[in-house]
Amino acid sequence: MILPKIRDPRFVTIRRGGTLTDADHRLLALWAASCAEHVLDLFESARPGDPRPRQAIEHARAWVCGEVKMMRARAAGGHAMGAARDLRGAARHAAYAAGQAGVVAHVAAHELGAAAYAIKAARAAAPEGLSEAAGRLECQWQRDQLPEAIRELVLDDQRLRNDICWSVFAC
Repeated sequence: MILPKIRDPRFVTIRRGGTLTDADHRLLALWAASCAEHVLDLFESARPGDPRPRQAIEHARAWVCGEVKMMRARAAGGHAMGAARDLRGAARHAAYAAGQAGVVAHVAAHELGAAAYAIKAARAAAPEGLSEAAGRLECQWQRDQLPEAIRELVLDDQRLRNDICWSVFAC
């Protein structure tokens, strides 16, 4: 579970009754794609012939540029999550991160899902005894990538949803 029961209007676009601008929605999608791409090799090393997670990240970026419609980016995200289903550990989490990045075009609040699954992937890939440190490093790397325009929004979202995101944002 990564989404709250009640939608935060800060992650709902203005045209749908929230306060999120289209520009910030695009920044959230780009940041989520970067988070997912940072751990993508953990999936691709396990399943080198499966392009679905990479395609989800590419579709997220293409949506930002207006090259694909939201429905196509969302579908690519779903396919990436499908690639995760029969896997375990880091590869599974990395595919879910890519899937979450793909669906940010549809629901902006999935940005935190991409980040949380990427942290889980980094933790799962770490040598025994180093998973917490690897998770903190990944979390800090993600925060370093945040554009200033959405930085406070995302950091507050991490604080509010940390409990439902496996407490991965305590970095």
